[in-house]
Amino acid sequence: MSKLAVSTLEERTPKSDGAHMDTEEDFVCAFNSMRTELMSTLFFVLGNHDDAQDVAQEVFIKCWRTRDGLTDVKNLRAWIFRVGINAAKDLQRNAWRRKARPLGDASPPEIPGKALTPGESLENKETLERVRTALMELRPEEKEVFLLRQNGDLTYEEIASLRRTPIGTVKTQMRSALQKLRRVLKEP
Repeated sequence: MSKLAVSTLEERTPKSDGAHMDTEEDFVCAFNSMRTELMSTLFFVLGNHDDAQDVAQEVFIKCWRTRDGLTDVKNLRAWIFRVGINAAKDLQRNAWRRKARPLGDASPPEIPGKALTPGESLENKETLERVRTALMELRPEEKEVFLLRQNGDLTYEEIASLRRTPIGTVKTQMRSALQKLRRVLKEP
């Protein structure tokens, strides 16, 4: 994410003291600034772009409907990602009602950044593919903990509370996920 996008998000995101969004436009801008990363996270949880897009839209609507309660939210990013992960889990629980879609050649949406040389672009693409493959091979609980911590910016305590599991279990699952990802990234 560019420095401008980060500073804009920081300016438009409620501060940790629970300050509220000044306008509905502020909320929309803050949500849109993290939408690409949310979509990428949802893709890794759900396995395809269509479901990730549907859930991201559902997340926006859920968050929009409760925007008046944002004064109680200390970390808007964590709150939105938590809503997203919960919506994705709801969709997965109801998966037997719909036909599963294979991953195929799908890749997660790209996060805009600086222009890369063709060599750097290819190297990044290969690394992302290895990470994507490794993430898809994590156990569901490891993947969820990893994504909530890394992309959702939740603390271990918040994840434990959300998942209704002991904090030690959450830390063990995170450690296991990181070890598996490190092994994959060390491979040539």
